[in-house]
Amino acid sequence: MVPAGACVVVELPDATATVRLGMALADVLPAGAVLLLQGELGSGKTTLVQGLAQGLGISEPVTSPTFALVHEYPEGRIPLYHLDLYRLSTAEVQQLQPEYYWQEAPPGIVAVEWPERLPVWPSCYIHVRWQNDSSAGRRVELTAQGPDPQQWLRQLQARQAAGQLP
Repeated sequence: MVPAGACVVVELPDATATVRLGMALADVLPAGAVLLLQGELGSGKTTLVQGLAQGLGISEPVTSPTFALVHEYPEGRIPLYHLDLYRLSTAEVQQLQPEYYWQEAPPGIVAVEWPERLPVWPSCYIHVRWQNDSSAGRRVELTAQGPDPQQWLRQLQARQAAGQLP
């Protein structure tokens, strides 16, 4: 069982492993799920979203929305909303009204890069934090906030135990 605040740790030695984690998340996340992606520039946040999109059956190329701020991908089995808040201040993010994507938009999976700029976080989400591990490449910690995200992490943990994660 994944209790509140507990995390699942996944080693990501390369971009392929990051894509595979995104695809595994696509298998367990329902519409309405929110991922808050936190890591340094170039850590693999957009690569994870590319794997998520691939797992959702989205054929459109997924790129970082750094300058567009939001990319919407409605054609997958679940819509995907990809937000990148890197270039914005908290006040500018507030004007963007990102909560629209987890409160009002047609239900989809919301992936937010640079969530530390959000003035208010959603009540339920999975927080994905990247850490560099010089011996193994990168490592991510996925932490659940809320009962539904805890259930999603339990499913991910079962896949990890079965050797289905990187």
